[in-house]
Amino acid sequence: MSALIPRPTTEIAPGAVHVPQWLTLQQQRELVTACRGWATGPVPIRHTALPRGGVMSVQTVCVGWHWQPYRYTRTAGDVNGRQVAPFPEWLVELGRRALTAAYADASAAAAYTPDTALINFYDGQARMGMHQDKDERSPAPVVSLSIGDTCVFRVGNTETRTKPYTDVELASGDLFVFGGPSRYVFHGVPKVYEGTADPACGLASGRLNITMRVTGLTG
Repeated sequence: MSALIPRPTTEIAPGAVHVPQWLTLQQQRELVTACRGWATGPVPIRHTALPRGGVMSVQTVCVGWHWQPYRYTRTAGDVNGRQVAPFPEWLVELGRRALTAAYADASAAAAYTPDTALINFYDGQARMGMHQDKDERSPAPVVSLSIGDTCVFRVGNTETRTKPYTDVELASGDLFVFGGPSRYVFHGVPKVYEGTADPACGLASGRLNITMRVTGLTG
């Protein structure tokens, strides 16, 4: 649901920018439809197994490159051995527009060419512990889009999983970009507020998070 008082764009830390209500409801619905298609395969959505045992509470599906802790491959050897869906050009363009909205730097946005996205689905009980996105060889920014239920997004520092950190509420349609000095900040999702999404976004329950990255890989 749209905020009665518009929330301003905010730089949480150098290079970490929150742009509220960036996606229109129509764009959100289109992304939900695309994510539902990717969730069915060729490599289906799943709970990712962690190297030391245990399973992530979020469900994940990838496009462009397949991610598993802590590497990217073209094929999903940990799932069904198939190659993931290709990264579409329209998603590249969306990533560039997102970077322009966050940084107001047209030249940097034009050079931004994400080649993978991790799509995480959170039900009301799912969480994401504090971690760094550092499996990519490229230091290009990460573009994060939220659809569905509001969550608490915890933005930490680059040295430790503990304080100092800042908690930000990400609602449906919000954009968050982290790059530059904040590219390798620890971050996580300690809470999802169930039932807070506008059904018009296309998601009846839960939260979708789409994170676009540049792997820096070839092949």
